[in-house]
Amino acid sequence: MYKTSFIFKVLSLLLCLSSFQTVYSQDKPIAFPGAEGFGRYTTGGRGGAVYHVTNLNDSGTGSFRWACERSGIRTIVFDVSGTIHLKSELKLRNGNVTIAGQTAPGDGICIADYPFVIAADNVIIRFLRFRLGDQYVDDEKNQGDGLGGTDNKNIIVDHCSVSWSIDECLSVYGSENTTVQWCIAAQSLRESGHSKGAHGYGGNWGGSGATYHHNLLAHHESRAPRLGPRPDTQTDERMDMRNNVIYNWAGNGCYGGEGMNVNIVNNYYKPGPATNTRKTDMQKRIAGIGIRTSEYTDHDTDKPNEWDVMWHVWGDFYVDGNVNPKYSDVTNDNWTYGIYNQISNSGNDNTFTQETRDTMRLSEPLTFEAVTTHSAEMAYDRVLAYAGASLHRDWVDELVVNDTRNGGASCTGTSSATSKLPGIIDSQDDLKQAFPDAGDDWSAWPELKSEAAPLDTDGDGMPDAWEDANGLDKNNASDGKTIGADGYSNLERYMNSIVAEIMEAGNEGGTLLSGNQIYDDDNDPSDGETVVYELSSDTYLNSDSGNSALWIFNNGFSISNDGGKGYSKGEQGCVKYSSGVQFTVNIPSGKKVTKVGIYGYDNYADGDSYLAELNGMEYSETDYVFPAKIGTTPVYKSYDIELVSPAEGTLTFKAAGKQCVWKLSLTTTTPTGISEINTDEKNAGKIYNLQGVEMKGSLQPGIYIRNGKKFVVK
Repeated sequence: MYKTSFIFKVLSLLLCLSSFQTVYSQDKPIAFPGAEGFGRYTTGGRGGAVYHVTNLNDSGTGSFRWACERSGIRTIVFDVSGTIHLKSELKLRNGNVTIAGQTAPGDGICIADYPFVIAADNVIIRFLRFRLGDQYVDDEKNQGDGLGGTDNKNIIVDHCSVSWSIDECLSVYGSENTTVQWCIAAQSLRESGHSKGAHGYGGNWGGSGATYHHNLLAHHESRAPRLGPRPDTQTDERMDMRNNVIYNWAGNGCYGGEGMNVNIVNNYYKPGPATNTRKTDMQKRIAGIGIRTSEYTDHDTDKPNEWDVMWHVWGDFYVDGNVNPKYSDVTNDNWTYGIYNQISNSGNDNTFTQETRDTMRLSEPLTFEAVTTHSAEMAYDRVLAYAGASLHRDWVDELVVNDTRNGGASCTGTSSATSKLPGIIDSQDDLKQAFPDAGDDWSAWPELKSEAAPLDTDGDGMPDAWEDANGLDKNNASDGKTIGADGYSNLERYMNSIVAEIMEAGNEGGTLLSGNQIYDDDNDPSDGETVVYELSSDTYLNSDSGNSALWIFNNGFSISNDGGKGYSKGEQGCVKYSSGVQFTVNIPSGKKVTKVGIYGYDNYADGDSYLAELNGMEYSETDYVFPAKIGTTPVYKSYDIELVSPAEGTLTFKAAGKQCVWKLSLTTTTPTGISEINTDEKNAGKIYNLQGVEMKGSLQPGIYIRNGKKFVVK
């Protein structure tokens, strides 16, 4: 029984390796600056025609449906903002298209009432909202995903917001060379009237070369996400899942992965109030891995089904760096508590043996396309700040992000079962709970205000003012299609410029890694590498409180003080700092701190606090202020402070007013030289991984940092 599965697995692995070798390329431009993962080389509508969406109608000339139904290489731009209420499913059947939501003048675009389905190849979708809702759930054709698509190739979805799905929120899977990045998928509907009963699903993820990174999944009953093979890709499922934030799963959370090959790296799993209603093991879940069983495949019948080709095949998984802020044992040992303890032997035909445990666990990552990778803690901050349609973030995304940040549940469904799961909703109308004074005319869909579209005389998608500023001819429609030496058309340069700051800010502090853990040449600075280290309760090494005036963190930094103050944690990963006490950050050798980020709040309600001193610079009570609490509710503030002179060795700071509760982010530079060695030298200094975590014991193959220098263990 196992021999056949093993042989098939070996053949599949060989196929995977050959496929990996054909994907990676540095000779052609990526889809847009910041496009990463397996879908990063999607070309979309580059160099093609331009279609303008000029109204919010369901159909007709100038509508979004009309633009999607055009054929040929094309880019869809928007001359209007607002919500498009569809009257039927919109299926994108003609590919080679870029849908540039960031071009909408004003607050942006939302697609509502019916699903949007990707059913074509070579598609780029950016900065759009898809908020389905249950207004027409009685129509069985409306019981689908908010944004979905299967069995395609070359797809990238970037900075989109998806919510209120009848089935799954965001299920772009089962395709070749796809990326879903920087998206928010939240508040799927549980008891919405789906013909199959309760749902509330986040999404199905997978494919033959599929990347999912820097996404937020929040407030889902289950499938957060479902690692889901498709019939056409099940023998070649290669997926990279990193730097995602998963909050408040109420059921199975992340599970599946039958026969798949998956990296699960540096994700942030934050249990919420609905998660806390489940047993402890479920709260600790990273992924509940399984197989295609005899029952599922009809293996023991005369007519096995299409899944039988993967009968009893266990997948291969690289799992590392994932964080659960509630359970340190999961953070410290991803495999034991987050993976192995989640697997049922009886539920997998009693095939979960010691041999299976050993072979499914990989010591090195599976090959993946280049992705800017942060630590899980840093990804948490970046995702909450920049994910979704964040060029103009609406109040729905703000509510979800605030829930995630504060561990809250602003609204809950009213059906008997859902009402016991805080944060899980049955209808978009449940969001009215967050607005107790709302009138009868309240709508869950935010008002997206439009502005006048900038003048575009030749209709090439580029405003006249931008063409004038960039030496183009505003009366020549063909110059938008012109492709420059960098491989981008002039139209692409304009569209990319609109969101350049968001793309750069999101990736700040990360490291662009390619699939063999070697830096991508395009992002390897010659003068020094920038790394951001967090000093917070999440990176503190010892117990939650203590009397020691030396606080040690897991990234090599420590903090001392002249007041003998012991460590004490606050909310949201912050640490308490007493007013008037001089604190000193002890910086590891070889690092220079160039910028300090401070996020946090004043711990009292009877007076404001402020930063009084940083690295020898003194500040007044009006410079970097942390307002007093409103009752018992903290008022969070965030500041990024460039240092006049880089700090080496030590960095001092002092709070004033009342007690401050802060999370510090230290931007550092370090040398970039890499020394190649085959075995590590003993007692040659402390060793850290690329996320700044000190490594102890034997080292797995990979890149590490010691004494400010990178070295490779082979």
